[in-house]
Amino acid sequence: MLTGVVAGPVFTSPAVGSILAAIRTVRQAGAVGTLLIVKNYTGDRLNFGLALEQAREEGAVVQMVVIGDDSAFWTQKKTGRRGLCGTILIHKVAGALAEEGVGLNEIVRKVTPVAAAMGTLGVSLSPCSVPGSKPTFQLAEDEFELGLGIHGEAGVRRMKMMPADKIVKIMLDHMTNPSNASHLSLKPGASVVLVVNNLGGLSYLELSIVAGSAVRCLENRGIHIARAFVGSFMTALEMAGVSLTLLLVDDELLNLIDSETTAVAWSQHARVSVSRKRRERIAPEKYPEEEKFVPTGVPTSQQIILVLETVCSTLLNLQERLNDLDRAAGDGDCGSTHARAARAIQEWLSVNPPPEHPSQLLSALARLLLEKMGGSSGALYGLFLTAASQPLRMNSELSTWSVAMDAGIEAMKRYGGAAPGDRTMLDSLFAAAEELRALRNPGANLIQVLTSAVRRAEEAAESTKNMEAAAGRSSYIGSARLDQPDPGAVAAAAILQAVLQGLQAKPM
Repeated sequence: MLTGVVAGPVFTSPAVGSILAAIRTVRQAGAVGTLLIVKNYTGDRLNFGLALEQAREEGAVVQMVVIGDDSAFWTQKKTGRRGLCGTILIHKVAGALAEEGVGLNEIVRKVTPVAAAMGTLGVSLSPCSVPGSKPTFQLAEDEFELGLGIHGEAGVRRMKMMPADKIVKIMLDHMTNPSNASHLSLKPGASVVLVVNNLGGLSYLELSIVAGSAVRCLENRGIHIARAFVGSFMTALEMAGVSLTLLLVDDELLNLIDSETTAVAWSQHARVSVSRKRRERIAPEKYPEEEKFVPTGVPTSQQIILVLETVCSTLLNLQERLNDLDRAAGDGDCGSTHARAARAIQEWLSVNPPPEHPSQLLSALARLLLEKMGGSSGALYGLFLTAASQPLRMNSELSTWSVAMDAGIEAMKRYGGAAPGDRTMLDSLFAAAEELRALRNPGANLIQVLTSAVRRAEEAAESTKNMEAAAGRSSYIGSARLDQPDPGAVAAAAILQAVLQGLQAKPM
């Protein structure tokens, strides 16, 4: 790849003397010629150009290529396109050619059209700060910047936040728009190398999301993705952003990119086409249906749907509050986890009517939450519903619902390791279960008993803010920092309240 590199101060061109020292060093090591690969910025062109002229005066054989792959600007700039992350692909191709023994002039002749056949565009959710200085520009929390450089400079367009798929589509549309003077001409059937580059502050999870979006978007346009590189190749300090680079390739160019290198930071990618991989959707497992026994006295299908829809809307509305409560002792995702469960139930209801048999209904919900909800909450709700469904298999009288509640709680205690008083969701459920035992009395009124159970559950949830956490993630946090109710307990009480509201409402 590269034989040497010259670094200047942060976001500043290296000094002429430093560049000249590098040329002398590789020459003394036996190089018959030196190629300077320079990103297109005025300071870089000037300083590398001066060093080149001085080196030639000393008898060195030196050439220079200036790389401009920026696809941000609608109109042609006198200074040309900025040099961005695509420059690393020129490093790789030129280095591979040199390793094969190709002469200096021939390397320049080959890499010049390669540099013209690529484009790069960046977006960022935040600016960066040169050490000791303020941020280079300001962005609101709900904004992102399109078309940034690599030195902290602002981009060409500021937009409101949107999902990754939409942002990637905007990037690719901008890069390939013929009205854009710096666009990359990309036609269906073209073969490309894709580089998804971290501008400094993104996680690999976020990079992978962008990479997946880019692959899907390009394939939808009929573009063949020959290779994909995902990583931190050319960063801008801590900027929370990403750039996409596309390089049009043929087999010869692909072989140069695939050639071995000892550069430790170069991504050791799989030498296979990304577009050839078959991505098949795995069909969900089919569960055997239970016997079609529908007992009398149970809610109608429409009433069940109404209850579930009320639960879902309640959890979606509570998402941010539950996340806020969870940040004190967890990773702040309790609300998001419950919202994910709510959306899964909504999608499930839109496809098929729910089972009318209570046992089948709870079993189906258990399987759904175990598959879709995730986390310890998904496992606990799945466990609770699975255990609660058992007493209801052949008997769904009101008294049996109290037995089912106790069975679910007992299963959570047995496998989850928590107990009432440990500052978990069990505190709400246990308080409600005590009230629901009134359903075992002859002539018990469901709505009245459930109203009392909801009130007790809400009181229990509120009381958890005064408890010492003995189980769950909160148990690792000092009690002095736990001054808010447990989010799981709040969620459980809210679900019971939603069930009550759904039962009191009249189906359409």
